[in-house]
Amino acid sequence: MISNGPKITKSVQGTPFLPIGSVLSGLAFFCLMDVTMKSLGMAMGAYNAIFWRVLLALLLVAMLYFARRPKMPARPTLIIHLQRGAITVFMAFLFFWALVRVPIAEAIAISFIAPIIALYLAVVFLGETVHRNAIFASILGLAGVVVIGWGRISGDYTTDELLGFGAILLSALLYAANLVIQRSQALLADPIEISFFQNLIMGVSYLLVAPFWAVLPKIQYAPEILAAALLSIISALFMAWGYARAQAQVLINLEYSTFIWAAIFGWVFFSEPVTLPTILGTVLIVVGCILATRRGRQVAHVEPTMV
Repeated sequence: MISNGPKITKSVQGTPFLPIGSVLSGLAFFCLMDVTMKSLGMAMGAYNAIFWRVLLALLLVAMLYFARRPKMPARPTLIIHLQRGAITVFMAFLFFWALVRVPIAEAIAISFIAPIIALYLAVVFLGETVHRNAIFASILGLAGVVVIGWGRISGDYTTDELLGFGAILLSALLYAANLVIQRSQALLADPIEISFFQNLIMGVSYLLVAPFWAVLPKIQYAPEILAAALLSIISALFMAWGYARAQAQVLINLEYSTFIWAAIFGWVFFSEPVTLPTILGTVLIVVGCILATRRGRQVAHVEPTMV
């Protein structure tokens, strides 16, 4: 169960521009990693793509983590690390397994149910109040996804594609919980510690089935695996820094911006055309993101408590 963790203790004013910029940067790197992982998944399968990326990312971030001679995290922090790590194990596999079977833009469009769910999970588990701007922003963001999806989805699917869509929906539900836990986690640990424990838990989990599924990758895939590992670390650092400094309901709506990156990267790397529905939907998404950051009154600031 997700721990209640943080509580509201005081109020602050202003729009958190730096955390917003940090999260937007993290999402852009994350989307670029999706492109790399789709390519790797098509070449070596979803499990092996994730497994080798996670092992390499763990090695890289471990050097940063242990160079600081860290102390063992407190028990409440370890519990949150374990919670989010366990969720990410299944969430990542389902998403990248599906990404091999469906276009990136459609996969991300379907996954956008996650911020909607997470927006209201933040009320239950973080004690946040959902302001009207956040609600309107979520509606605009979802409308933008519908417009883009309407222009992209043909309606003719193979069984494999339908299974892929189902996997994305399950992954999106897990991602919603991940977004909420990410806020609590960021209040208790710094970005490098978060990245280390997430990759550690994922690496150990995937290692358990390595005797059955793991295949040594060909040397030609080494640059892509390294790129995916670096992008995952960079993305996690930007995201953790931002989530430690702003409310989840403000940052969650920024998830919609990943569709903009998906359209750009899809056009650059896979020659996917940018259609009129994509442009119209993107406008709605951007308006929703801007609306989510406009706060004309005091907003709650969340501080960590022991659980």
